Amino acid sequence: MQFKGRTVLVFVLLTMMASSLLTLMIVDTTPLQLWKEKASGSSAASAASSSSLTSKDLNKISTTYQLIESKYLNQTDHDKLVNGAINGMLESLEDPFTVYMDQKEAKQFDESISSSFQGIGAEVSMDDGKFVIVSPIKGSPAEKAGIQANDVIVAVNGDKLDGLTLNQAVMKIRGPKGTQAKLDLVRQGVGDPIQVIVVRDNIDVETVYAEMLPDQIGKIEIRQFSANTATRFAEELKKLEGKGMKGLVIDVRNDPGGLLNVVVDIVNPFVQSGKPIVQVENRDGKREPTPSTGSGKNYPVTVLINKGSASASEILAGAFQEAVGSKIIGETSYGKGTVQVTFEKEMGDGSNIKMTVYKWLTPNGNWIHKKGIQPDITIDQPAYFKAAPLTKKSVLKPDTTSDDVKNLQLMLTGLGFSTERTDGYYNDNTVTAVKAFQRTNGLPMTGEVDTDTANKLEKAVLTQIRDPKNDAQLKAAVQELQKEIAK
Repeated sequence: MQFKGRTVLVFVLLTMMASSLLTLMIVDTTPLQLWKEKASGSSAASAASSSSLTSKDLNKISTTYQLIESKYLNQTDHDKLVNGAINGMLESLEDPFTVYMDQKEAKQFDESISSSFQGIGAEVSMDDGKFVIVSPIKGSPAEKAGIQANDVIVAVNGDKLDGLTLNQAVMKIRGPKGTQAKLDLVRQGVGDPIQVIVVRDNIDVETVYAEMLPDQIGKIEIRQFSANTATRFAEELKKLEGKGMKGLVIDVRNDPGGLLNVVVDIVNPFVQSGKPIVQVENRDGKREPTPSTGSGKNYPVTVLINKGSASASEILAGAFQEAVGSKIIGETSYGKGTVQVTFEKEMGDGSNIKMTVYKWLTPNGNWIHKKGIQPDITIDQPAYFKAAPLTKKSVLKPDTTSDDVKNLQLMLTGLGFSTERTDGYYNDNTVTAVKAFQRTNGLPMTGEVDTDTANKLEKAVLTQIRDPKNDAQLKAAVQELQKEIAK
């Protein structure tokens, strides 16, 4: 399966529906029809014909609609009934990545994939009725507010999300720049829900960031796989190679995915010609590999992943792990091994269906869905990297126990103010550490944590997290490259 330039029949979507992520898709209607015929084949076409709706089926649906319209206690809305019927069919598939978008939702989706956008900057999926954060985009309002992968959103601005579709929840989360989204989150290992206030903003559409680290080791960070990401990656890679780069770190941590053809273009130069980069499998179990046309590189590569690395990021990691032999470093990735395609033209009225059509497999034929890519070298970040934002519901005081105090202790310890314990009990050492932090930051030395102290503390922790010298996973990736270079 080739995905090069204008030979692409359709750009297939690998990312999940996002709350405020720039999700990209390019669909040419004529090639799409050709692609559908090619993908389905005669056997699939026959199956579709044999399973089409009978007159009895249509009459049953029509009768249900007429009964609701004429007999139901309350006045009904035509569009709501029709959309509900479509949602019901798709929900019966029990696939969180197959969704229906009405005209308003489809328009928002199209705007998100064609231009810059405003929102919180986090990828959201629906899992067993829960709205789960896949990944916050680096540098986004969501990341700055301390939102983490696998956080579950239960309410937005006081409105519970129970019973909503994914797109309905997305509509509540997104909003204009400068407005606030108060998110109630449930986090694994934290007893009480956390309330996080995120100020919506313009989300940066730049996807590639590169720099040269000491010892001529290059680093390229990919934040998502958008339409121009492969071009930007090639540009930055050429610059680093021109400066005499001896090894490369590719960072796809908290990268929720993107376009299949884009990740193929990025990986292609690193894989020896003829080797598969990825395999795609249809509903009949027929697999089609995408062979590389590249020649490989003469320097070692390591790839950084974490639990927020999903979809196209996992294709990249799997290809480097199995087809290149690179070391994958960090945490087990998210685990999304399916491919979605949109069907807007087929709907004909401005609505849209995003449907799972394929599964993708690694070069060796492994399906990582719900399992993720396993790193060759597992490295956890320091504990304070995963500290939850403080709820700020009340002033934290000595001789109390709570999840807030536990997170307070993790933050203080990470900043070098020892509390001697991180079990959530506000002991004398915690008081001393709080006073030391307050003195350092020009705050009243009360030994208690009010909103001002909490805000200063969270800001200091975020600065600490962003400092590369504290990035244990990056350090491990660089050390691995240094070993390879020294051989």
